[in-house]
Amino acid sequence: MIARRQQVAVAVAGLLTAAAACQAQHHDSKASGRPAPPAARGFTLVAAGDILPHSAVVDRARFDAGGTGYDFRPMLAAVQPLVSRADLALCHVESVYGDSATGTAALTSPPEAAQGLAATGYDSCSTASDHSLDQGAVGIQRTLDALDRAGVRHAGTARTDAEAHTVTLLRAGPAKVAHLAYTADTNGVPLPPAEPWAVNLLDPARVLADARAARRAGADVVVVSVRWGTPGQNAPDPQQLALARELTAARTDGRPDIDLVLGNQAHTPQAYEKVNGTWVVYGLGDQITGEMYDNAGTQDPGGNLSTLGRFTFVPPARPGGRWEVTKAEFVPQLFDIDAGRVVDINQAIGQGADLTGDRDRVREVVLSRGAAKDGLVMGK
Repeated sequence: MIARRQQVAVAVAGLLTAAAACQAQHHDSKASGRPAPPAARGFTLVAAGDILPHSAVVDRARFDAGGTGYDFRPMLAAVQPLVSRADLALCHVESVYGDSATGTAALTSPPEAAQGLAATGYDSCSTASDHSLDQGAVGIQRTLDALDRAGVRHAGTARTDAEAHTVTLLRAGPAKVAHLAYTADTNGVPLPPAEPWAVNLLDPARVLADARAARRAGADVVVVSVRWGTPGQNAPDPQQLALARELTAARTDGRPDIDLVLGNQAHTPQAYEKVNGTWVVYGLGDQITGEMYDNAGTQDPGGNLSTLGRFTFVPPARPGGRWEVTKAEFVPQLFDIDAGRVVDINQAIGQGADLTGDRDRVREVVLSRGAAKDGLVMGK
């Protein structure tokens, strides 16, 4: 175990050096000001799972900031090239943000995390989770304010009724993409009576109504982030499977209402599957997290594994048709709790780390429902 950690540490150091060079030399097309490429080329979308900094992770971010404030950029540096090169990058913020003085309080994350997400290249994050109401309406306010200041869009929670009914529309190359987000529960915390719109609860009829509204608002592609499933379980549960079938079966004038489903909550990777012609990721896993434990209370290294999903969309063959996914990929990742760094497993293996077992474990889970036959491949 010690030898493995040393190998990972060496690999992380190499990846951070490469990422720093990339950040210095690579001018991301999202911010370069270059003309948009021809519409025929389509766009790429990447999606990562939970950003859930445990107390030890927050301590690492404070150390990386030199003891003043918090800096999450080094933590994400190894995946910055993958994220920033995509036309659109999505993530999931599970815990609400505190303020600069209470950023390490229970059930909150420092607001500086939003700056780290922005620097990594994330464009929008889902914020509907079982922890959305942990700090009440003020927690939602702080979280969305921090994301706004960092220039990161968001979906799933709201500060006002008007915001709750506004579609999050994002530009991805030549396309307009709607990002919708919902959570199956709020850990038993009821919605504020005066603010029933504060968190989007997962109801199929609501999701489909919102997806159709997004189309009317001009969305070419509708992406739905859902917080569902059984924590600690690699296999999607019956409720996930049933809801995936229901959401992907819905059509308006022959066109699917939803183009991609991105799941979170299991805190471990789950399968990717093409359902009714639409890609569903049952669980991306946690991109940033702390020590994870299984239902028996035993530390589970699998809880530190995750995937980055990458999907290439191309324009429809005819006006009013569907933007099709022509390439679907997953990139296996690991959160190294000792180094406090996200590790791109394939790149780390290339740097000499013995992570083949982790890579194979992720691949087995992701392909467990037959996605390979529909063209899903492991990306780099």
